[in-house]
Amino acid sequence: MRSFLTSWLIMTIAAAVMVAVTPGMTPVGEPPILGIAAFALFMALINASIKPIVHLIALPFAILSLGLVTLIINWLFMRLASWLAVSLFGVGVFVHGFWWSVLGSLVLTIVAGIVGSILDQ
Repeated sequence: MRSFLTSWLIMTIAAAVMVAVTPGMTPVGEPPILGIAAFALFMALINASIKPIVHLIALPFAILSLGLVTLIINWLFMRLASWLAVSLFGVGVFVHGFWWSVLGSLVLTIVAGIVGSILDQ
């Protein structure tokens, strides 16, 4: 449980930086950090539960497409997390398009890696 809470904290910090840096990401809700935290919660749940299975199934296609399938999967997971957060809690992060989600996932990955290494996760 502690590991998941730490993962959620790392994802929340990374999502906050992603929303601040990427113009194609808009927080929904008041205060905006509540929407970012809800989005990060669902991103952490998706990353812990279904992402490993989907990436394993899509591995041959990712190899053949030189990683383009992975971009589509990340976009779908960001859209899913956004939809779940907004529909269940009324707050979240709105992703304005495919390329913004690609840029956002790059920022999310880099910041999460940096914050995770600082927190020794």
